[in-house]
Amino acid sequence: MKKLMMICLLTGLQLASNAQQKWFTLITDSASLVNEGSSITNQFIKDIKKVEPAIQFNAKAVLNTTPYLIYYDYRDISANLPIWEQVIPDQKQFFYSLAGNEIEGKKAFGLFFNGFYLPHELGHALQHAVEKKVGLSYNNEYLANTIAILWWRKAGQQKALADCYETAKTFWSKLPNPVPEGISMEEYFTKNYEKATQNPFIYGYMQFKQFMMVYEDTSLPDFDAFILNYINKNKK
Repeated sequence: MKKLMMICLLTGLQLASNAQQKWFTLITDSASLVNEGSSITNQFIKDIKKVEPAIQFNAKAVLNTTPYLIYYDYRDISANLPIWEQVIPDQKQFFYSLAGNEIEGKKAFGLFFNGFYLPHELGHALQHAVEKKVGLSYNNEYLANTIAILWWRKAGQQKALADCYETAKTFWSKLPNPVPEGISMEEYFTKNYEKATQNPFIYGYMQFKQFMMVYEDTSLPDFDAFILNYINKNKK
C-alpha cells in the first residue's frame, strides 16, 4: 500500500511538472490550456493544504476569454483562463505595441496570461476562503502577486519568473504614469480601481509595477512560511 501511494504521489508530481514545462508559453489549444491549468491548480491546492490541512479550500481552472483576460470568479470558485485567438483586437494591440512586434507580443501574453497569473487568481480564491470576502483593491492585488511569485519559486520556475520580470520592466517603462502628483500609487488605485481595470495601459502600469516590487523584495519568506503566517493572522 505504501508503495502504491508513493507511485501515485510521484505520478501526480510528474503531471504537474509536465504541465509547468508547457506553461509560460502561448497555448493555442483550448484542451491543453484547461488540462495544464487544472494540473497546476490542483498542485497549488495541495501545497496550501500541506501548510494548513484543516483549510476548506478548493478551486478550478476554466476556459473563459473576456476583456478581463484572466480573473477569479467567486461565484463558482474558478480561475478563468483566456486563449489568444479569442482575445479582442484592441488588447492584442496592447501587447504588440509594448513588446514591439507581434511575435514578442504573443510571447509576453503567454508568459503572463498562460503563465504567471494563474496562481495569482488562485491567491484571490485563497483570500476568499480565508477572509470570507472578495474585493478589488490595490492591496488585494499585491497579496495575490506575492502569493503567485512565492508559489512559482517553490515550483522551481525561477527562469520563467526572471523572464516575466524583464518583460514587466520593459512594459512598465513604456507606460505613461497615470498617478497624479501628490498622491501615492496605492491611494490612486484604491480610489479609481474600477476605472483602472477598464484601461489596460492604466491597469498594466499598476500590475507590472507590483510584479517588480514583489520580485525585488528580498525580505519575503518562502511560500510555506508566508501562507502559514497569512492564514494564522486571518483566522476568525
